[in-house]
Amino acid sequence: MRATFMYEAGDVRVQDATDPVIEQPTDAIVRVLRSCVCGSDLHPYHSLTAAEGPVPMGHEFLGTVEETGSEVSGFRRGDLVVAPFAFADNTCEFCRAGLHTSCPDGGFFAAGVGGAQAEAIRVPQAQGTLVKLPNDVDEALLPSLLTLADVYGTGYHAAHQARVRPGDWVTVIGDGAVGLLAALSAKQLGAERIILMGRHRQRTDLGRYFGATDVVAERGEEGIARVRDLTGGHGTRAVLEAVGHLPAYEMAVGTVRPGGVISRVGVPQYEEAPVGFGSLFGPNITLTGGPAPVRAYLEELLPAVLDGTVDPGRVFDRTLPLEQAAEGYRAMDRREALKVLLTP
Repeated sequence: MRATFMYEAGDVRVQDATDPVIEQPTDAIVRVLRSCVCGSDLHPYHSLTAAEGPVPMGHEFLGTVEETGSEVSGFRRGDLVVAPFAFADNTCEFCRAGLHTSCPDGGFFAAGVGGAQAEAIRVPQAQGTLVKLPNDVDEALLPSLLTLADVYGTGYHAAHQARVRPGDWVTVIGDGAVGLLAALSAKQLGAERIILMGRHRQRTDLGRYFGATDVVAERGEEGIARVRDLTGGHGTRAVLEAVGHLPAYEMAVGTVRPGGVISRVGVPQYEEAPVGFGSLFGPNITLTGGPAPVRAYLEELLPAVLDGTVDPGRVFDRTLPLEQAAEGYRAMDRREALKVLLTP
């Protein structure tokens, strides 16, 4: 089969790879119909060393079941399925608590198992991981269904962990796919005012479509001052940080009101951040978030995607064949594309 590997920063190649096979009775093999490039894939695109590569790439996919292990039931060859970016058994105490990313039998695609930017993929813990979709689903819905593998569920996780509720004022930091879908999720949960911090007009316009009421293009102290000006000097109760770099976290600290919540879902690219008396402790700020247990939300979010109530697939603004995955990375890195969809 053909699969995508990153050899070092900036060096992405699609090449021949060994076809995946059943290795454990809990596995399934899925033929990939749609995958994509994630904003988090750009972190190794900037930093991976030659000594660390090559590594398989991609953790978002939907496709059809080709084969299942002896302990997997309820799936047949040809079933259309979507998988969260983290596989899990969906039965352990952590999964039952909605923390699938902490499943002792779980893990992450492209981290110790094959990547999803490929023609096929082995799915460990398939029984608990895969979610069956209607086989007769309109092909036009596939991009939106693919967002359930990561970016929609991650945006929802940000809003859920911040306990966004009807009437809330929310600040969303980041105009990438996750930030935009965090704005959508905040709107779904009843937020009255949603301030989107982003400076790319095409993206922030999409953010307005998803529910943002205000856009702040300024960054740093200037951006913080602008948000506080919009909120009577106090900031917002919930701040959803969808970037992962320290300046974004510092803006979150600057825009959250006393007693509020900062919910981080941008993969942190830093080890230390302000948490002391003057930043979080003194004003009683809660810091939450983490890798989204997408499986916990997938079936909750699925119906509105299927009936067209929401259209999260609008975050895909470029479609490329798998063979051109490297161009997809370049386009996203140059901000020429928001999120790239990959087809067989």
